[in-house]
Amino acid sequence: MKKIAVMTSGGDAPGMNAAIRAVVRYAVRNDIEVVGIQRGYAGLLDEDFIKMNFASVGGIMEKGGTILRSSRCPEFVRKETRKEAAAILSKHGIEGLVVIGGEGSLHGAMFLEEEQKVPVVGIPGTIDNDIAMTDMSIGVDTCLNTVVDAIQKLKDTASSHERAFIVEVMGRSSGYIATVAGLVTGAEAIVIPEIPVNYEALGNKILKERERGKINCIVVVAEGAASAYTVARHLEHRIGYETRITILGHIQRGGSPTAFDRLLASRMGVAAVEYLKRGQSFVMTALQGGKIVPVRFDEVLKQKKSLNMELVELTALLS
Repeated sequence: MKKIAVMTSGGDAPGMNAAIRAVVRYAVRNDIEVVGIQRGYAGLLDEDFIKMNFASVGGIMEKGGTILRSSRCPEFVRKETRKEAAAILSKHGIEGLVVIGGEGSLHGAMFLEEEQKVPVVGIPGTIDNDIAMTDMSIGVDTCLNTVVDAIQKLKDTASSHERAFIVEVMGRSSGYIATVAGLVTGAEAIVIPEIPVNYEALGNKILKERERGKINCIVVVAEGAASAYTVARHLEHRIGYETRITILGHIQRGGSPTAFDRLLASRMGVAAVEYLKRGQSFVMTALQGGKIVPVRFDEVLKQKKSLNMELVELTALLS
């Protein structure tokens, strides 16, 4: 293989730049030309390509976001569009593709190879940690550190004013961020999509803590379970605290990636090129038991990653 392309697609995640850097540098060291596709699948259809080399990825590992930028491309769900994309790659002499992104992006990658026979390797990059068959995805660790830092700061003011803070974090279909952040910050409760919320039981629990002398309260809410405003409305007049709402929003996606995310992204980027180099595609790089291994797209995407309920139980036990 003499020429490959790399793209980032869907929502950005801290560490994507480290993955791009690893793909480019390892490929160049193996005499493989690298093309960067800007703006994901939309950029592929627009032929928004740039040649990449050592210099073009210098100093990017510590930066959040993605230098290749990203976008949504709803039209890529159509087979005709994917056929057009394959023809464009062929026209530019691109023999393999590395796609860095979440579930939707990996679905696009799978169909591109399955239907159009374009060799593709995926790298999981999403802060939700909702991709099956990998222990972690790029961006999760950085996101968690951002959320934990914010909650710790909120706890300071919550204690000073004897208030309850309802903190809404990302997680449309997964409560991973809310669960782990709630656990490690000592939150009183979490509200997650995996478990229907019982507002009466939640209110009683917080009120009991208040009666025992607790002077603050933190409830972490995953956006896919309920809005912070809904939770606050149910609790405000029952728990004995003034209630405040904080929605962390897109700050969770930004910031310099942690050492863990930089290392994970670097390992996965090298592995992706190595797989293509040895003729192995239709796979995603995955972290399993500390090792980077290839897992088939169809195996990954046919299942939903389950939240470890032991973490949920631990959060309840220690709150």
